[in-house]
Amino acid sequence: MSYRIAVVGGGPAGLTFARVLHRHGHPVTVLERDPTPDARPPGGTLDLHEGLGQLALDKAGLLAEFEALSRPEGQAMRILDADGTVLRDWQPRPGERANPEIDRRQLRDLLLGPLDVQWGRGVTRVVPGTRDGALVHFADGRQEAFDLVVGADGARSRIRPAVSSATPHYTGVTSVETSLDDVDTRHPGLARLIGDGSVAVYGVNRSLVAQRNSGGHVKVYAKFRAPLDRYGNLDPADAEAARSSLLALFDGWAAPVLDLLRHGTAFVHRPLYALPVSHTWTHAPGVTLLGDAAHLMPPLGAGANLAMLDGAELAEAIAAPGDLDEAVRAFEERMWARAGRWAEITTAGLERLVSPNPAEALALFDQVQPS
Repeated sequence: MSYRIAVVGGGPAGLTFARVLHRHGHPVTVLERDPTPDARPPGGTLDLHEGLGQLALDKAGLLAEFEALSRPEGQAMRILDADGTVLRDWQPRPGERANPEIDRRQLRDLLLGPLDVQWGRGVTRVVPGTRDGALVHFADGRQEAFDLVVGADGARSRIRPAVSSATPHYTGVTSVETSLDDVDTRHPGLARLIGDGSVAVYGVNRSLVAQRNSGGHVKVYAKFRAPLDRYGNLDPADAEAARSSLLALFDGWAAPVLDLLRHGTAFVHRPLYALPVSHTWTHAPGVTLLGDAAHLMPPLGAGANLAMLDGAELAEAIAAPGDLDEAVRAFEERMWARAGRWAEITTAGLERLVSPNPAEALALFDQVQPS
């Protein structure tokens, strides 16, 4: 039987879901509010884990292509203290592929492949349980019914209210992101500091992480505990004001570490939000959620991986013989259990990585890195 299926959101969750369904010969409508694939920056790099993101790509038949694009050297991790002393310097072993890196843009293009995405189709809400199925309301005033609408539209999901009243809460931690371009030629000292993967520095209730992307591009993330409105009055277009505020916040740290902020080209202010750790909902026929729409958690490397595996497993469940609603209901139970475990891990991890005691971050790193 052919179902009318739509997925709202063209991120890793939605595209993986659509790509696995496509592999099984099932049509799916991908609805994305952005007018074009390059309407906004795609974000930084992702580490895709064995058993999570890599498993999802295998289910989509894309694992070999991912391996050709990914950067296993990006698994390297160096930790400094605020004085610039190297505390840990971990390098991946030859052939190590536990969590190689890939740029978000490369991953998106890999997943897009033959998919027919409807760009510029903003969704305002969905109403489940109508006579014709779940009714999608579009920003342009049009409506369309589907047998199943999958909300993969992120933290501020427009689909979530159809099944859940939960809203994301502020974690108490804010992240400010900046970038360095052509780091190997323009900032060779910082290139050596960062190495092939990432460098992290942990202080009292704050941290600074720099991570390589491809092409000599580096993303820098300053995280700190602060009230939600602490920097809410900063003009996003005023890079110098943001830079000055951050340099004051990290005053006293080693000069090479502060150079990561001094040479940043723009600054993006992102308070970190999360859904309740054990977020579930009463099953509603015709509507379900994936990824951040279902289980937004602190960004410690699990979110995109879980989102992709969500998408792949839901697609396989739908493609298998049986009743559509029963397949979705069973998938939700499995997703909730897995996401709940990871939400507990990442919530505790954020507490330790942005902590009054920087030794907590070092201890956590030692637990998760292979010996």
